[in-house]
Amino acid sequence: MNAPSMLKSAVLIAAALAGIGLTSGAHADAPSRLDRIRQTGTLSIGYPTSSLPFAYLDNAHQPVGYSVEICQRIADHLKKDLALPDLKIRYVPVTSATRLPLLQNGTIDLECGNTTNTVERHKLVSFSPTTFVTKVVLMARKDSDLDVNNPAAFAGKTVTSLAGGLDLQIIQQISNQQHLNISVLPVNDTAATFIAVKTGRAMAMSTDDGLAYALVATSGAPQDYVVGTKAMLLAPYGIVEPKDDPRFKQAVDDAVLDLMKTKQIYALYDKWFNSPVPPAGVNLKYPMSAELRHAIEHPSDSGDPSAYVVSQ
Repeated sequence: MNAPSMLKSAVLIAAALAGIGLTSGAHADAPSRLDRIRQTGTLSIGYPTSSLPFAYLDNAHQPVGYSVEICQRIADHLKKDLALPDLKIRYVPVTSATRLPLLQNGTIDLECGNTTNTVERHKLVSFSPTTFVTKVVLMARKDSDLDVNNPAAFAGKTVTSLAGGLDLQIIQQISNQQHLNISVLPVNDTAATFIAVKTGRAMAMSTDDGLAYALVATSGAPQDYVVGTKAMLLAPYGIVEPKDDPRFKQAVDDAVLDLMKTKQIYALYDKWFNSPVPPAGVNLKYPMSAELRHAIEHPSDSGDPSAYVVSQ
């Protein structure tokens, strides 16, 4: 299947991913997490521990990364908005399976990692304006001699992906549609998906290309792996917010929009994707895509993949 067909098929697969616009500031008098944050003086941020360069632990076991730093900038805005100069951040590690439940039950106020914005998830949570646009691709060992740009090459084989993630759903749905009989191995974190491929438990991983390039670059043997270039789906990321809290959403969205309007987000991107990053000082050399540039210039919290397609 060629790239346009794969992308079209994946968009059809994800038919539930219909677009929605930025939430208005209605119901300004309704109870909000802003009130609790003001009372406790604490903002609780959930983050994955191994999703370099979005959110992960450095050598000091402190959370760092592109999404983490965006959330730190959000905290700076909340300090001013709430007149809380001593606002504290409480970091809570999450997995793909726990991130949304912990946001829903109030354990965390924001999830700052690499969560894909979909309309299905909008039934449970909200999203900030899109902060990253990735391609869902396959990554494999080079010595497998399998075409990572063709899911059919993995018919009858095992492909790993994050449990509860969109990447897992996409490869399952393609397998079902094309009758490929792919066995999907779900795991709990990004590092585990790579280990599954490295050790041969899986022939490939279905993942976002930003994560794939980071895993390969920091593997110690990048020449041993190959990352697909043809998208099975475009996937927008956003900071995940609680649902039905327009006051909090407005405050968070305003902070993200400020990063975009002032162009500070470009500097953050270069820091984490085009410069040496901790802990090993590896430079991912991952230029900003046309899709992300368009999303920054035209902010949206849409979960529709087609909203991020840029005409060539």
